[in-house]
Amino acid sequence: GNIVGVATAIVAGGPGAMFWMWLAALFGMATKFSEGLLAVKYRSVDKKTGHVLGGPFYYIERGMGMKWRWLAKLFAFFGMCVGLFGIGTFTQVNSISSAITGFFDPEKNATVSILGMDYSIFTVIGSIVLAVLVGLVVIGGLKRIAKVSERVIPAMVVLYVGLSVLLIVTNLDKIPGAFVTIFESAFGLQAAAGGMLGAIIIAMQKGIARGIFSNEAGLGSAPIAAAAAQTKEPVRQGLVSMTGTFLDTIVVCSMTGLALVMTGAYQIPGLEGAAVTTAAFQAGLPGEVVSFVLMACLVLFGFTTILGWDYYGERCLEYFSNGSMKAVKTYRWLYIAAVFIGPYMTVAAVWTIADIFNGLMALPNMIALIALSGVVVKETKDYFARLAAAGNEDEMAPHLPGDNWDIPPIDPLDDRLGAAN
Repeated sequence: GNIVGVATAIVAGGPGAMFWMWLAALFGMATKFSEGLLAVKYRSVDKKTGHVLGGPFYYIERGMGMKWRWLAKLFAFFGMCVGLFGIGTFTQVNSISSAITGFFDPEKNATVSILGMDYSIFTVIGSIVLAVLVGLVVIGGLKRIAKVSERVIPAMVVLYVGLSVLLIVTNLDKIPGAFVTIFESAFGLQAAAGGMLGAIIIAMQKGIARGIFSNEAGLGSAPIAAAAAQTKEPVRQGLVSMTGTFLDTIVVCSMTGLALVMTGAYQIPGLEGAAVTTAAFQAGLPGEVVSFVLMACLVLFGFTTILGWDYYGERCLEYFSNGSMKAVKTYRWLYIAAVFIGPYMTVAAVWTIADIFNGLMALPNMIALIALSGVVVKETKDYFARLAAAGNEDEMAPHLPGDNWDIPPIDPLDDRLGAAN
């Protein structure tokens, strides 16, 4: 989302998509706050497995009432589909494959024919290796792979942010022009008079869609993870959750977007997806090392997102199927199959499918957030009143009694979740 999503947004919607991405993040911070708060307030623990149960299913069921359970089931179904066809597999694998092929075989000189279509040998090898690695974690239970990813990811994030900052600093003279281009494009000022409204609509649609893709605000996926947080204060988790949206979209996505606009990489004909971001970094920071680091970041970010969304998808399916482990096992095999298929789909197709399922997943969750907004307000006022009275959180009076706050540490089952976070 931060690397390829921004590129697809700017290529399709123009530099103005960045402005609408920022606006989406502003509202997204509010929805993420509400999601994190409600996830902790209405979470529970499965007495049989010890798993923390939380997320939209439970704040719909416990907050809105059992008569709304159909809405929770609807969310669970669409969440399962997003994992299987959207953020979880197709977009991630397609981006990983594009990055690998773009680095090792940019001219596609080494190709093989599959079902009448020519693909780079590196695309084929990459899809097989990735499907095997995901299978080893999801089916084989080799959590060590996820653990290694979890350890490496923070370093890769720092490295990517460092390269982005270096690119921006070495091109400081182009920053004012880049912002002018972004704002002019956002309001259709670069389009001919007749096409102004159309340009605004496209920039808005692409920017908002990719912004949500990167920070997942409003989708309902983040609360599934937030429910496992080691905190007794719902509002505190809400504040942590909304901070993630700010860092994700306002900071990191902006760095990628500025790199694309300053270097003009989004205007290079024939480039799409990961290739656009790679071209921007090659133009701003020439050298094969930079290209390799960018590819490595993409591969690791994508891989851990695949693992994390398998966790989300399984939790959704468990709720939808009333805990059927047979259904979960079938889902895992389908998930691996989707990982294998992803590289052979077009960039346009995978992002269109992702957008459709993202929208469907967000709808029941947003209905719940609006319905429970009074609870969010009440909890927030109570938290800050207690904080003001105590002076610091350690001395605060305990939360209202009767709620289940004694949550055990997250089950080791879910190194996938740790890797995704």
